[in-house]
Amino acid sequence: MNDNIAADPNWWPHRFDPTKGHVHFIRATRDDHRQSVFLTDEYLKDAPNPRAVGLQAAAGAGARAPLHFIFHSAYCCSTLLAKAFDQPGLSMGLKEPQILNDLSGWRMRGAQPQELANVTAGVLAVLSRPFEAGEAVIIKPSNLVNGLAGLMLHVSPASKAVFLYAPLRDFLGSIARKGMWGRLWVRDLMVKQMREGLINLGLQGEDYLRLTDLQAAAVGWLAQHALFAQLVMKFGAERVKTLNSVELMKAPDVAMRKLTDHYGLAMSNDALGQLVEGPVFTRHSKNDADFDAGAREAERQAGEALHADEIEKVSMWAETVAKSANVPLTLPALLL
Repeated sequence: MNDNIAADPNWWPHRFDPTKGHVHFIRATRDDHRQSVFLTDEYLKDAPNPRAVGLQAAAGAGARAPLHFIFHSAYCCSTLLAKAFDQPGLSMGLKEPQILNDLSGWRMRGAQPQELANVTAGVLAVLSRPFEAGEAVIIKPSNLVNGLAGLMLHVSPASKAVFLYAPLRDFLGSIARKGMWGRLWVRDLMVKQMREGLINLGLQGEDYLRLTDLQAAAVGWLAQHALFAQLVMKFGAERVKTLNSVELMKAPDVAMRKLTDHYGLAMSNDALGQLVEGPVFTRHSKNDADFDAGAREAERQAGEALHADEIEKVSMWAETVAKSANVPLTLPALLL
């Protein structure tokens, strides 16, 4: 029975238990994936009913597909991009699998590096089961998992990645217009990055307590930018590309063609045209409301106008910090 579960892509590897070395599978069809904003307890209806399978058995069962990544710095159209790769027979996009968050949490609780590497390789093998023969799997981890990006690329050497980010001012505007919850989120992110040792911007101890909410947002953005730049240097532009969300939305046809080429996917011109003119690029990726590129830009401008003074000041501060810490505001290895 366990072998049948592990080999069936309609059983989803939802959680990992490091104490027993078990993967917890739940039922989740391709339609369940489509209806779930993220692959977390909040959205997966069968999450309370897991079946445990040993990782070694799970990693060795069933077919495997080419596996690639969309890493991102949040609020940058990454969910949209993952949805764009739901192309039956070609690829499937996985949106923020909870099991990768489990690995990140285990790492911060003191997982031994070699054991973590072995488990990560096994988990990625399980995640790479295709829904249909011939498909690739494109994983969009949560940005809270970015500290594991280098390890995932290391243990999956055939995988390629894109690092997607919003320009600094756009990111700050997005956080500002989300109100209290957005501001709490960036502080939580900054604390996690500090625990992972990802922040090296020349600030000390209490300096972080003195930051405004948008300064904390800028610190998180800069830390991710620094990480992305380091990983491009380590793994090379052949495997890792970077993409600005504004450029993605300005020319989705060009961006998607270059991305499919990067991942080695043979998408026809007709399929590409239907994709960029269809609901993925014209509806909101999280609530499915009408939301094309014009609506995105209008929302951005409205939010920025409301918080313009704060965004301007924090942007100037962040640019100074970036220069001092040698963090590039424009990443190398541009896809476009």
